[in-house]
Amino acid sequence: MKLLQLNAWGGRLDKSLSKFFTEEKFDIVCLQEIIDFEGQEGSFVSLRRCQAASKLEHLYFSPMFTQRYMKRKASFGNAIISRFPITKSKTVFTHGRYQDDYDIVEHGDNIRNLQHIQIKIEDQLLHVLNHHAYVVHGDKNGNDVTDAQMQLIARYLDNLQGPIILVGDFNLSPLTRSLSFINSRLNNLSIKYKLTTTSTIFSDIPVVRDYIFTNDHVKIRYFGTLDYIVSDHKALILEFEL
Repeated sequence: MKLLQLNAWGGRLDKSLSKFFTEEKFDIVCLQEIIDFEGQEGSFVSLRRCQAASKLEHLYFSPMFTQRYMKRKASFGNAIISRFPITKSKTVFTHGRYQDDYDIVEHGDNIRNLQHIQIKIEDQLLHVLNHHAYVVHGDKNGNDVTDAQMQLIARYLDNLQGPIILVGDFNLSPLTRSLSFINSRLNNLSIKYKLTTTSTIFSDIPVVRDYIFTNDHVKIRYFGTLDYIVSDHKALILEFEL
């Protein structure tokens, strides 16, 4: 099975992103910073167009906020697209709460949530969790807020049993105190496979901040980044078995 982790950057690189999903084949796609448009497509590649190009049937979208886009609405958030049916799903807000009429001055730029789905693959249940983390502007070292956010996710993980894959743009360097709460519970593949950056030429933050974590119930066949430039973040790929 093949899983994609990608911060989609709002679909800014629309032609590259569309081609990417047409050419690459995945079983599970996890996206952050993806936009779901109301009605006809907008200027950027939307969630529905990504899903159509991926040819994956099952979708779980967790918007963080919705705002007006000309005469329609655009919702911004995290999404998981799956070849396998989703048997359970849940969204947990880790900072702030959903805003239906979003204004950055009033609500800030750090509304964040954690997605959790359960899918059945043959006779096993797999937990897939997708997160876009709080941004500490200026560095990726974290602070008391990110500590609290990662502790919340760690407590959530403690209640799960069986195979677990946690992915996302965590906006934290690998060995920060905040990320240690996750590193102590799951295998951090970005550390294990010695990634040096998860940024592309469109980013001025040359550090690792995107991750795939697994527990020991997940057998790793391949982990790495793709050469496609479809965002300011690199695409992370996990090939695995249960």
